[in-house]
Amino acid sequence: MSNPVNHNARALTLLILLALIWGTSFILMKRGLLVFSAGEVGSIRVAAASLFLLPIALLKLKELNTRHYPMLFASGMMGIFFPAFLFALAQTRLESSVTGILNSLTPIFTLLIGAWFFHQNFRKQSIIGIVIGLAGTIILILANSGGTISGVNVFALLVILACVFYATNVNYIKFKIIDLRALTITSVSLMLIGPFAIIYLFGFTGFIHKMETQDGAWTAFGFILLLGFMSTSLATILFNKLVKITSPVYTSSVTYLIPIVAVLWGLSDNEQLFPGHFAGMAAIIAGVYLANRKI
Repeated sequence: MSNPVNHNARALTLLILLALIWGTSFILMKRGLLVFSAGEVGSIRVAAASLFLLPIALLKLKELNTRHYPMLFASGMMGIFFPAFLFALAQTRLESSVTGILNSLTPIFTLLIGAWFFHQNFRKQSIIGIVIGLAGTIILILANSGGTISGVNVFALLVILACVFYATNVNYIKFKIIDLRALTITSVSLMLIGPFAIIYLFGFTGFIHKMETQDGAWTAFGFILLLGFMSTSLATILFNKLVKITSPVYTSSVTYLIPIVAVLWGLSDNEQLFPGHFAGMAAIIAGVYLANRKI
């Protein structure tokens, strides 16, 4: 039997590592977007991560049977492919720190989806947390728009949609892909979705032309490669491992800490934050805490 103290320490260590890695991903996206379009950033990120883990994926194929392939493809699309493009597109019009704060909605959606589709318990305290968290999101969006939801802040909805994909995937892995290890899930999922990113990158974008002609392209490309290797390959392995050893809501609680890291990176990059941003962040964190807190 495993030691509960060691188990909790291991889970907490994974949680902190994920927060540091994913909190840094927003500033890496910002650097990549200085040269490349959102579609190029998303596809480079997914393609790089897929190629990085391809040797491991090929070794892990022997662990799979036919029913695993559509499940892993679905997990890869929900947990990696769609969020990579949605976050990159959102960050063309949102500050990286604000994007990180909005990402804190993931535990709320994890709880909702777990209750509605995976028959998880749903407490009154959780409902209160959900309401507070959603109120915080509204405050955060309004803070950047002078009190009206229009123009730039529509892009916040892209982050919210990415959170829904993350939340669905974490429940899906926990309750549907129960017989595979985290490394197998991550590497094979990336192998299955990687070709779509590569086809899009080379067939439908100006990636090659920019690499050949635009100043700063190689530097921006390096930032996106780091994003793919660290924030997609490594982080997804750690995330899926955390899903396996804890609950979906605990795992998604990494997004409690991501805003802190994202905001610190944003401030170091001279981004502006207003009181409404901090009020919204406080409400979101309070909401997800209540939604996750055990009585």
